[in-house]
Amino acid sequence: MRRILLIAHRVPVAGNFTLNDLAGGAGRMDEVARAVSTAFSLSNDLRRDTEMTVLYVASPPPAARRIRLIGERIRYLNPDERSTAALLKNALVRSIPLTGEVEASPGLFVAPADPESELREFARQPGVVWLTESGAPIGEFRLSGGDVGAILADPFDFAPAESALLEGLGVPKVSLGPLSLRSSQCVDLFHHYVDLREAVRPGSAKEAGGLETSATGP
Repeated sequence: MRRILLIAHRVPVAGNFTLNDLAGGAGRMDEVARAVSTAFSLSNDLRRDTEMTVLYVASPPPAARRIRLIGERIRYLNPDERSTAALLKNALVRSIPLTGEVEASPGLFVAPADPESELREFARQPGVVWLTESGAPIGEFRLSGGDVGAILADPFDFAPAESALLEGLGVPKVSLGPLSLRSSQCVDLFHHYVDLREAVRPGSAKEAGGLETSATGP
């Protein structure tokens, strides 16, 4: 299983934004939507082995929201950012008010969230790494086990409290390259790396999924 958590820092949690201004008034919902689409889209199919959590932490109230997307169940997800943004916006709108989790559309679940608890729970899953420019090169990590996960932020940096929490939990820092990349590009490169490591090579057994948490060489 591949799991991805994206922190969205400025998207209005109540979904009160227009699809005509995704990059502005919607708090860079364009990049969030693009990252979601990238997490699941293949040329002619969807990645069924992937789950993605988008953690919306914008303030002031309403409280933070969590949207979980399950690759095995998801429907109505298209590769363009506008329709993906509409899918996510609809879930946010339906979540106000909301006291528990609801399936806003097939494979897309929305619920109130405590950001710290969400981060802690996700980070404690097997094979999770923290995608950040200051991390060790991803080529220094090798696959092991059966699961892999990544935590990343939208175009805005991790908040100090978020970074301190991940540091305290000892989540390994991994870099995808020397340049600052868009969130959707990071998702694509992460999938690409895992795809390559899981590919069947002539004369060798297929490697399992998961990322070791210590550098072991390429």
